[in-house]
Amino acid sequence: MQLPTGNGPLHERTWGIDREEGQMVNDLISISSEPIEVPFIEVPDDLKSNLLVTSVDALVNWGRKSALWPVSFGLACCAFEMMATAMGRFDIARFGMEAFRASPRQADLMIVAGTVTWKMAPPIRRIYDQMADPKWVISMGVCATSGGPYFGSYSVVPGVDHIIPVDV
Repeated sequence: MQLPTGNGPLHERTWGIDREEGQMVNDLISISSEPIEVPFIEVPDDLKSNLLVTSVDALVNWGRKSALWPVSFGLACCAFEMMATAMGRFDIARFGMEAFRASPRQADLMIVAGTVTWKMAPPIRRIYDQMADPKWVISMGVCATSGGPYFGSYSVVPGVDHIIPVDV
């Protein structure tokens, strides 16, 4: 995207940027009609007590689970609840995740808190893609999970799991 230049009215100078962003939103809407499926590994009953099925990634993720660094990402009123978890009453520092990161490259947990609109979907996807692996996503509140009281609105995503894979 290029920054608008020239002397005309701002809405005329930014029309190309608006059209490009609108096309990106329409593309996300068209490919996001269903939630993203999570793969499932089935272990036979006779092996369940003797076998642990995992991957190296899952083993590394298990080792890092007590040192999560969340990215600062609040969209609406649930963001206040997310911020409150870092305060003395709830104290998420005991779980090793007191340091909210401003950069997605330093974070391994995204807490999506608040109403997700289609206009905000491309930045959410971009931030998720910029996070290093392994990474996890928590959908906090009914608005992020299913649209909440705005469910069915033309501008609200019916759950952040239509945009990115959600773990919790």
